[in-house]
Amino acid sequence: MVSVPLSVLDLSPILQGGDASQALKNSLDLARHADAWGFNRYWVAEHHNMPGIASAATSVVIAHIAGGTKTIRVGAGGIMLPNHAPLVIAEQFGTLAALFPGRIDLGVGRAPGTDPRTALALRRTLQGDIENFPQDVLELIAYMGDPQPNQPVRAFPGQGSKVPVWMLGSSLYGAQLAAALGLPYAFASHFAPADLTQALALYRAQFRPSQFLAKPYVMLGLNVVAADTDEEAKFLFTSLQQAFVNLRTGNPGQLPPPVNDVTSYFADPRIGAMQASVLSLAQVGSPPIVKAGIEALIAQHQPDELMATGQIFDHAKRLRSYEILSNL
Repeated sequence: MVSVPLSVLDLSPILQGGDASQALKNSLDLARHADAWGFNRYWVAEHHNMPGIASAATSVVIAHIAGGTKTIRVGAGGIMLPNHAPLVIAEQFGTLAALFPGRIDLGVGRAPGTDPRTALALRRTLQGDIENFPQDVLELIAYMGDPQPNQPVRAFPGQGSKVPVWMLGSSLYGAQLAAALGLPYAFASHFAPADLTQALALYRAQFRPSQFLAKPYVMLGLNVVAADTDEEAKFLFTSLQQAFVNLRTGNPGQLPPPVNDVTSYFADPRIGAMQASVLSLAQVGSPPIVKAGIEALIAQHQPDELMATGQIFDHAKRLRSYEILSNL
């Protein structure tokens, strides 16, 4: 068996020709299977103005998933905190914690989860949002903590819920902030592997023990496409490759079906190189290949947990990929 706990990051993909309703049904079905297969967590992420992702209203989707599962932890990977008032998020996650005690996680990030114009539509103003991020995190944690004397504003629900807060990151900034606040750290190595080694070293070296953690705790995001044969896995993986190219060339869309030959998408060598770099840690193949790749990753980076995401067009094949992963 894989030596660290395994979790699921679900982007609730809207399939080409499909709709959000089916995407959310598929997410719940995958979550129920993940619960039965022994996965540790099931997270969904906040994205906006993305026609291929159904989890924009992240707190609502978390309630949908948690309400349909039994024991698996459910959370956000993550909430893009500059898009929201900390009090609102404390109330939302306090409500989730009241509905599903002991099962809710809250990962927070400072990226907008969208393009600048959509960020402006979300926030009404971009002034100071990123600069205030550390203070917003502290404010959020305070709202979900124990009440303080003469505290003028409280979160109901939320106060006293102590929902675990994770710092998300794809650069060195998140590593430094997670270390300074003594929070668990989830690194987005599924799309930003370039800074992985340096970010983990920084987080571990600068970590300050806190009321939340006595020592560093690292979870790595990882693209996993597992199938019964290497050939099938590579074929299924072409959906993610196409989706990546579409996103990075300014044409985000619904998740496309796999294709036999994906090379035409990399006609521009710059796109091909970028794709190869960003997806360099993806584990794609039959069970022995995926197991060997994951074990090598664990040996190199020593994560405490892995969170796998699988952008697979065929829902049955996506289930099979996670089933294989659960049995490694």
